[in-house]
Amino acid sequence: MSSSGLSGADRDFFAAVAEVVYGNQYSPQRAQVVARLAPGVPLGDLTQRPNPLAQIVEARLAPLLADGCARLRRLGAEDRRLLEPAFLYVCYFRHVLQLDALIERQAKQSGTPLEVPFADEALAELVRNGFSEERAARYFAFIFHLRRAFYFIHGSLAGESESMRRLRESLWNSVVTHDMRGYETGLWNRMEDFSTLLLGETGTGKGSAAAAIGRTAFIPYLPAEHRFAANFADAFIAINLSQFPETLLESELFGHRKGAFTGAIADHQGVFERCSAHGALFLDEIGEVGTPVQVKLLQVLQDRTFTPLGGRDRKRFSGRVIAATNRPLAALRSEGRFRDDFYYRLCSDVIEMPTLRQRLAEAPGELGQLVRLLVARIAGTDDVRLIATVMESLEASVPRGYGWPGNVRELEQAVRRILLTGRYAPELAGAALHDDDLLAARLRAGELSAAQLLEGYCALLYRRFGSYAEVAKRTGLDPRTTRKYVTSAAERAKLNGTRSPGGRPRTSADPS
Repeated sequence: MSSSGLSGADRDFFAAVAEVVYGNQYSPQRAQVVARLAPGVPLGDLTQRPNPLAQIVEARLAPLLADGCARLRRLGAEDRRLLEPAFLYVCYFRHVLQLDALIERQAKQSGTPLEVPFADEALAELVRNGFSEERAARYFAFIFHLRRAFYFIHGSLAGESESMRRLRESLWNSVVTHDMRGYETGLWNRMEDFSTLLLGETGTGKGSAAAAIGRTAFIPYLPAEHRFAANFADAFIAINLSQFPETLLESELFGHRKGAFTGAIADHQGVFERCSAHGALFLDEIGEVGTPVQVKLLQVLQDRTFTPLGGRDRKRFSGRVIAATNRPLAALRSEGRFRDDFYYRLCSDVIEMPTLRQRLAEAPGELGQLVRLLVARIAGTDDVRLIATVMESLEASVPRGYGWPGNVRELEQAVRRILLTGRYAPELAGAALHDDDLLAARLRAGELSAAQLLEGYCALLYRRFGSYAEVAKRTGLDPRTTRKYVTSAAERAKLNGTRSPGGRPRTSADPS
């Protein structure tokens, strides 16, 4: 490092640090950069103090900060901008334990946001390193934002399988995009324009994924008040659309005014009105709503305004929408039960939740990890004897290759039942394993011919998406060929006494 500027090696180093700071926390590319900068350091978010990579970065910054930051002040504008991510990285890890403590305390309290006692120290550190007071406050808010993203994405969705890594990567993208340089430049205060659609079987954790997104919106820091502008604990509102008859659903969504209908004896705020500008609204079971409600939701997403039932004043919705369904949207759309224009307003980001059988096929040890977490959550202790009891019962009563059709939710109830009764007997529907698991098991055993593999894979896609056109698109085969394979699989299943590819007898009304 020369007195007049950064050396070429320093510029390369700090450019790599910027890739770490701005990149997706869970991407393989970021992990490779971390490994290059800190050989031998375990990958991922290292919260131990001191953080090894942060120590390396801090050591490279030290000469610039000597003599009252005299060398830092002599650097040109381009070099100073290159150093900013490094200063932010060091500041983040210097206060990471305090950030976690703040998140944990705030998560338990609604209402007014808590004061942030360490904020002045962090802001002063950033100002010393060349940030203006205004930018220091905004970047401190980003630091809190990123820590909440890690805290809720990593803490709410356990598992080390590849499908879970991809899920966390997708959720991180949904919160702060794939590259925070673009996010920091102009998207951080426009994320309400990006809806997220969560797809997957029942029990896969769509609610947890939605909450992880909904609790991690950017919230400005207010230096004069020593607190953030809103409480993230109040920012997430969830509603299960299937719980309400259509006659009441619009009132729950948009609210109503007194006298709007029989029984409306007082004004009622709907979820759109209760959702804050820094929050998110989770519309669960979006595949269950009828066309009239879809049209009204579409109007809210387009215009960002709504009118309570019986009212005339238009209200603005400034939050973000997250929706989820376990229904095959491709089939619903082809049948005209889910509007295409509504789908295209919801699908800024589409995230597929992995099934438990997929996770266990990738990482069998994930079952033990999930059991430990579930026992700790249910019993309030991670006692090794309780965990061993649950695992022994599962190994004794659950057949190898069992498909866990209820996913993690079923596993949680299995753990509860074992803790109560000492055993769990899964419902095997005539002792037949789940179709997808039979295919996976035979594939792993090397028992499938090429034709049988294509039959099984096409049938699996048809079960999931309900459309021959979609199967053809995903396999690259001709639609008539995919129909042939699916039909062949159905005939084989019929001969074997199992169900058809769609989970029901084939009829001429099947979508094509």
